[in-house]
Amino acid sequence: MEKLKSLPTEALYKVCDTDILPFLTTETLENFNGFFGQERAIEAMGFGVGMRRPGYNLFVMGNPHTGRFSFAMESLKGIAKKEKKPSDWCYLNNLLDDRYPVSMELQAGKASQLRRDNKRMIETIMTELPAVFENPAYQRKKSKIERDFNRHYDQAIDSVEKRARENSIAVYQDAGTVGFTPVAEGQAMDEAMFSQLPEEVRDSFSKNISELEDYLTESLTELPQWRREAAEKMKILDRDTARQTASPLIQSVKEKYNNISGLADYFNQLESHIVKNSADLINDERLIEARTENGRRTLLDDQFGVNLLVDNSKTKGSPVIFEAHPSYENLFGRVEYNNDMGAMVTNYQMIRPGALHKANGGYLVLEAEKLLEQPFVYGALKRALKAHEIRIENPMSEYSGISTITLSPAPMPLHVKVVLIGGRDTYYLLQEMDQDFEKMFRVVVDFDEDVERAPATIRNYARLMKTLAAEESLAPLTRDAVARLVEQSSRLSGDQDLLSAHIGELVDLLCEADYKRKSAGEDLINAKHVEMALDAQEKRTGRLAQKILESILNETVLIDTDGEAVGKSNGLTVLQVGDVSFGTPARITATVHPGSRGIVDIEREVQLGQSIHSKGVLILSGYLGHQYAQDFPLTLSASIALEQSYGYIDGDSASLAEICTLISALTHIPIFQQYALTGSINQYGEVQAIGGVNEKIEGFFKLCETRGLTGKQGVIIPRANVRNLMLKKTVVEAVERGDFSVYAVATVDECLQILMGRSVGKRKADGGFTQRSINHHVVKRLKELHKAITSS
Repeated sequence: MEKLKSLPTEALYKVCDTDILPFLTTETLENFNGFFGQERAIEAMGFGVGMRRPGYNLFVMGNPHTGRFSFAMESLKGIAKKEKKPSDWCYLNNLLDDRYPVSMELQAGKASQLRRDNKRMIETIMTELPAVFENPAYQRKKSKIERDFNRHYDQAIDSVEKRARENSIAVYQDAGTVGFTPVAEGQAMDEAMFSQLPEEVRDSFSKNISELEDYLTESLTELPQWRREAAEKMKILDRDTARQTASPLIQSVKEKYNNISGLADYFNQLESHIVKNSADLINDERLIEARTENGRRTLLDDQFGVNLLVDNSKTKGSPVIFEAHPSYENLFGRVEYNNDMGAMVTNYQMIRPGALHKANGGYLVLEAEKLLEQPFVYGALKRALKAHEIRIENPMSEYSGISTITLSPAPMPLHVKVVLIGGRDTYYLLQEMDQDFEKMFRVVVDFDEDVERAPATIRNYARLMKTLAAEESLAPLTRDAVARLVEQSSRLSGDQDLLSAHIGELVDLLCEADYKRKSAGEDLINAKHVEMALDAQEKRTGRLAQKILESILNETVLIDTDGEAVGKSNGLTVLQVGDVSFGTPARITATVHPGSRGIVDIEREVQLGQSIHSKGVLILSGYLGHQYAQDFPLTLSASIALEQSYGYIDGDSASLAEICTLISALTHIPIFQQYALTGSINQYGEVQAIGGVNEKIEGFFKLCETRGLTGKQGVIIPRANVRNLMLKKTVVEAVERGDFSVYAVATVDECLQILMGRSVGKRKADGGFTQRSINHHVVKRLKELHKAITSS
């Protein structure tokens, strides 16, 4: 096998050719319209909005900073402004049962007009009613009814008085009661005079008084009837009088809105209520005691006003509502309460709308993760979408165990398209856990993470930078600055042939580069300012990486960058802390001795190795058996450890380093410590791609550079990861000078040859390997271990 050559510098970093950028500064470019690299998402959004069938709600899926929220809002607003305005909605008092307010749908702009007309009508009625009841005509009719009643009463009393005089008895009235007393010489007798009369006279008086009382009772038998008749006549008079005043005013408003379903019935109920309760309304103590006109209007509005819940009079097209805090009340509305003398009171005017009411007839945008954080909300939203109606309820009432009297507003029909914005994990979790989810959110708007890096795309990317800079009030960019940002975008995407679609990160970098420009007192953002911004970002977040580097330099953590050793190698790892990731080397060791325990993963044994890491170690046995033990049993005891690692370890990117270290320990062939390596392997010894390759290489390079580059140091990576290389300028320059090397391998054999500096050997026709090769030593050593076990 020929010795592998290190990668050339052009493979380590794909430079953006400025010749494909036909401008000097972005100031001369046109603005970029639309959404960069999201053709699939644009098509899906158009389909989801255009499909007007139930269940075709949308889930905008993608990672933050890709512009998914801006995309959703701008797309919806662009479509919504061309659509028809939805209806207005209001609540009216149910005058038959005020616990069940009536919902009313009106054409956009009509509800506010109805509220004004209704308010003016009620104020006019309540102003004219007292006047009409003080009118002389009304007073005459009222006096006649009172006189008619009094005449019946007076006639009855007169007949009783006539009979009483015949028996020398006087009739008197006191506090509404009628009494009798004996009379002597024209004067009523007191108790002393009456007691001095002869007994027979007293008995005669008593008998006559008793008879008179009976006669009085007979004469006034029909008094309740007379009173009822008088009261009924007064009611009829009051109602006729109130009707004459209220009916023309109500009728004029009623005719204006006679084409709106339900309003005619409401105005009929309103007229009936005012006519029936006119006297009570005039004599309402709250209205009388209201010191100001505003206070009086508020009281009237609480009883007869229009609660304008949704007013679309100023809406352009259909509404697009984003609810940042989708709590139950914010989404579905609520009924508020006032504290009145220690009691909680409410009325239909205290019904408040939620985001669903405001978005009805349009689009409601919600963040999926925030929606799921709120109790009861997701289930209630599904019920509303299924039933196509909005109900204002208190979700806690059935759990509180306390029954309170409250309002039960009539539900409103719901016609809304819900757009959830969330991550892929959230989408797949809902898809797995909720069987209704796919039926409710049939349209997935999947945001691409990256875009192909082609000349046309790069030119559009430059226009996008110009647009973003203008939106953020930043200076224009030079062609070199655009080229440097394109290269950084490829690094963020982790691929030389792709550009990152994380627009948020691009905006942040532009703002920081502009800050560096201002500090330097220059007019344009150039490549130097972009580089300074990147360096500043790394410095701000590099404290932990620096601490780990210092611990290696002072030999607290043991890592060698020269010499050779048996059973030791330098693995490459990536540490992720929040949104910061950086590479650092880690020593991997292995020991081998006779036995039948197989390969022991120390990390797994102490429960620090996670499942994928453990899988990688188990694959080592499969590779050893396939490669070396085809004609004899694989019998050995070995242990592998990631030294000085005290946290959880996951991923199989150390499996290449582990198999090489294990072979070194098995054969006692030393490994050059100037190399660090990373890669995953399969059971056939093929090296597979891993993640974080740039950070891993740069982490080891930083250590070598700090200690002093010797020209022999380097890293070994999977060949499949070459397209992911976008290394820092310092690494590329060191490779160009010959101070550092980057090797790309496709098999374990290629890696062993570099690490051990000797031939790995070729398989002969008899299945063995060429003499004195690495693989020959492996087979020989495995046979020795097997023989040692079988002979003992």
